Amino acid sequence: MKIFISQPMNGKTEAEITYERANAIEEVRKINDDEPIEVIASYFENYKPEGKRKALKFLSKSLEMLADADMIVMVPGWREARGCRIEYECARAYGIPRMHLANNIRNGEH
Repeated sequence: MKIFISQPMNGKTEAEITYERANAIEEVRKINDDEPIEVIASYFENYKPEGKRKALKFLSKSLEMLADADMIVMVPGWREARGCRIEYECARAYGIPRMHLANNIRNGEH
């Protein structure tokens, strides 16, 4: 199963983003222990868009990858992040199953 992780990133360090992402992946693996998962690489560490509306350029790349997902995983805080809300609505509109992780994933607690 291919999963797409939707997580708020604005104002976070690379370390915070990768930490939350690793915890989200671990949580999904616990829940889906009987099915192997493939995580879609939706965190673009080396992508440096130019011009106006850089966030929109990141979102467009994310949506392209979301199209290949079997499931979208929503990390806590997604409701406050414009891009995550758009990813969620696209997943809903196109019939991609959605998983919501518990709030404790943000701090790495299990």
